[in-house]
Amino acid sequence: MTNTVNQTTIAAIATPPGRGGVGVIRLSGPKAYSIAQVLTQKDLPKARFAGFRQFFDDQGEVLDEGLAICFPNPNSFTGEDVVELQGHGGPVIQNALLTRLLELGATAAKAGEFSMRAFENGKMDLVQAEAIADLIDATSQAAARSAVRSLQGVFSNKVNTVLEKLIHLRLHVEAAIDFPEEEIDFLADGKILSLLEEVQTSVAAVQQSARQGQLLREGLQVVIAGKPNAGKSSLLNALAGNDRAIVTDIAGTTRDVLHEKISLNGLPITLTDTAGLRETGDVVEKEGIRRAIKEIEQADLLLLVYDLSQGENPLELAQNYFENHLDYKRLILIGNKCDLTDQSAELNDLQGFRHITVSAKQDVGVQVLIDAITAHAGFQPEEDTFIARTRHLDAMKRTQRYLAEAHEQLVVYHAGELVAESLRLAQNALGEITGDFSADDLLGVIFGSFCIGK
Repeated sequence: MTNTVNQTTIAAIATPPGRGGVGVIRLSGPKAYSIAQVLTQKDLPKARFAGFRQFFDDQGEVLDEGLAICFPNPNSFTGEDVVELQGHGGPVIQNALLTRLLELGATAAKAGEFSMRAFENGKMDLVQAEAIADLIDATSQAAARSAVRSLQGVFSNKVNTVLEKLIHLRLHVEAAIDFPEEEIDFLADGKILSLLEEVQTSVAAVQQSARQGQLLREGLQVVIAGKPNAGKSSLLNALAGNDRAIVTDIAGTTRDVLHEKISLNGLPITLTDTAGLRETGDVVEKEGIRRAIKEIEQADLLLLVYDLSQGENPLELAQNYFENHLDYKRLILIGNKCDLTDQSAELNDLQGFRHITVSAKQDVGVQVLIDAITAHAGFQPEEDTFIARTRHLDAMKRTQRYLAEAHEQLVVYHAGELVAESLRLAQNALGEITGDFSADDLLGVIFGSFCIGK
């Protein structure tokens, strides 16, 4: 990444809103030192040493007091001159200090602008920049550890290793095209095909690891549906490990959508309880059922619950309500209340559908269901799993597609120029992950989702 020179100096509050013992304001840019010196009316401490300073307003009155720490370029987070001012954490005083910095010539930072400058100045690549936001937003220890690995460059190193192989392959193909008079036909001697298949295998391996990282970051959308009194809310409570949903013997107790974020075997889950599905004249209940169908359409996985003790046929229920709303591959049939029958809790097959018998109220068979949910997601994180996003997987899918095209053009058509073009497109797609090839609008979307002050 080529270093860029930003003429503006940006400032932002870097700590969360609210009351706290310490509040941090960050300055970055060519005037960071001079602005901080006017604010403190004193020479700044030497690099990376904390110095106690008072912070003054335009009338010479003390606004606050605390620590000033300087990080000279290029050895700072952004690669620019950076000053961090650590004062007290009240919102009034923090906003007063920020206002004073803006009066002295700083510009209010946009969301993610500090990380954007770090990326532009070659302090980190795009994957590492995204990992900062993912580490802040991590909802589990596993997700946090994976985000740290991405921040340390584990994901980037894997991508860059594949990129090096791809560039090496492109050099061989270009040589075959540029020197057709050579006695050896490089396109036909098997060397290029071998290298191409090696790159395809490498991309597939990184793609599999990234899929695990995406699941850690984004989790799975799981919806519980079924008739009234089938035990949907009891199942949600059993999976969540607390009484999150109201459970009664009155049909139609749940009339709205209820979301609960949980972790199952380390996999983040957004669990959704829905209104019981039935014909009704109640306007409110009808709206609840409409919302239930909408959630079902968007679900990664549907748990269709039915009452074993009532002799219900779950296949009829599936056909009646979900024939036009659901890919059956996203469906698990849950026979609930097995404690009221002579059936044991188990995972089996019911006319081609995955089927599990449980007792949500007695917590019987719930672990079998949890294992089935994580198996459905293909969640098997390795020790070195790194955090990943949907855009990373999309880039790798396109890379795989271009490599497959190159393979066909090489093996079937022996067309060197077309192979070269497909490999160029594959390199561009893969390079989007780390930011080697990234449109400005993509960067705006990515960094715009960051916190102010990061």
